Amino acid sequence: MTIKRYGAGETGAGGQPLPFARATEAGGWLYVSGQVPMENGEIVAGGIVAQSRKAIENLIAILNEAGYSLEDVVRVGVWLDDPRDFWSFNGVYAEYFGENAPARACVQSSMMVDCKVEVDCVAYRADRT
Repeated sequence: MTIKRYGAGETGAGGQPLPFARATEAGGWLYVSGQVPMENGEIVAGGIVAQSRKAIENLIAILNEAGYSLEDVVRVGVWLDDPRDFWSFNGVYAEYFGENAPARACVQSSMMVDCKVEVDCVAYRADRT
């Protein structure tokens, strides 16, 4: 089985090298690393709604780069800094996943960067095995 890595060796905020790939593909499975609401090395301004949209859009960009789409996502992981943001996040999440909702876990967690949300996912395409 071949393993393909997307975005390995890139840099993050402040030009720091990131010791992980943005996504890794193996046997039709794509594992996308946690995405925060970052653009051009900076966390986007705004509350949970704006940050949720940006984190999900960053996730979608990596899926698309690897040849996958939201319809291929089988599981999503969500970390929220504040549990009071749960319902607002769900509203944004539904805009993207709608009727193709994958399995999901959502937990409260302190973030490694100053943001309100982080999202990762696992996707699968049988034609990529």
